[in-house]
Amino acid sequence: MSTTADTHCNGWVSQAIERIQADYQRSADTHLIALPLAPFTQAGIDLYFKDESTHPTGSLKHRLARSLFLYALCNGWIQSGTTVVEASSGSTAVSEAYFARLLGLPFVAVMPRSTSAEKVDLIRFYGGTCHFVDHAAQVYDAARQVTADTGGHYMDQFTYAERATDWRGNNNIAQSMFAQMSLERCPVPRWVVVGAGTGGTSATIGRFIRYQCLNTQLCVAEPEGSVFTAYHRSGDASLCASGSRIEGIGRPRVEASFIRTLVDRMIDIPDVDSIAAMHALGHLLGRKLGPSTGTNFAAMLILADEMRQRGEQGSVLSLICDAGERYPRSYHDADWVARTFGNRPVTNPVLAEVQAKTASSA
Repeated sequence: MSTTADTHCNGWVSQAIERIQADYQRSADTHLIALPLAPFTQAGIDLYFKDESTHPTGSLKHRLARSLFLYALCNGWIQSGTTVVEASSGSTAVSEAYFARLLGLPFVAVMPRSTSAEKVDLIRFYGGTCHFVDHAAQVYDAARQVTADTGGHYMDQFTYAERATDWRGNNNIAQSMFAQMSLERCPVPRWVVVGAGTGGTSATIGRFIRYQCLNTQLCVAEPEGSVFTAYHRSGDASLCASGSRIEGIGRPRVEASFIRTLVDRMIDIPDVDSIAAMHALGHLLGRKLGPSTGTNFAAMLILADEMRQRGEQGSVLSLICDAGERYPRSYHDADWVARTFGNRPVTNPVLAEVQAKTASSA
């Protein structure tokens, strides 16, 4: 007589997990890129980016999607034929659509109508369906309704991102980052800088830092309109905000996966600084980048400048979240940026200096 354990080991779920693991085996780790920036390098401060744009689905969210699928499969929430539903601003949905196609499952992405057309096209390329809402705050209820209508499974990245990844190691992003830093001039970063959408990445890195007893602090770079800074300060999970205009990070409400006690510092970045930093870093690296990477870079410059003023040496490490090719009609369109954000000058003098130097060398 077959047992429940036999069914789990030999059935569709087992085959699905093996497909995801085989896909992982075919993928290489992402690169760590050093950014020599003269004023800081000469002061003993080194900047680094882990390039998550090189994943098969082109963003940091590829890791999250893989973990969410494995978590749901092992919990028995996804079976053969299950419709997978996600609320997303785009990149997570692209990556989940990839894994849904890998497993032969229907996929529906619930997202704001303002999501970049390039992300929408990628979701459809991987066989997913897009369900649009007018405002970011509407994605949650709409996703639950689509789940009820289809009898599917709501992946709910905003709840499960922080718990689906093994933060102690097992090839997670934190372990990879610190291993790749091991031969650098300052191998243990003084700061790691990330943005927060779900909060899953900051939770994984923050827990890993503490578990490994590392002398590293975690900074979350926060875009305008997001609620996380106010929540970090007050601990009031009922707070709401208008929502971020930097696609992929920031939220209008406090998400369950954002663990405030793991974050040592929040730095609020004006949208104009995020966009300017995105372009400046793109010039320095010779490629187009996404806007959340600009938010990260703007915060890195603030931290590095503070270190320089205090006479401290060390490294600052962050992420390239996705590539700029996803945003040709928005963040890389000067007219769209002017209409959306205005023509305000950048607020950070260090960023303004970097911006001026990259513009003069372009």
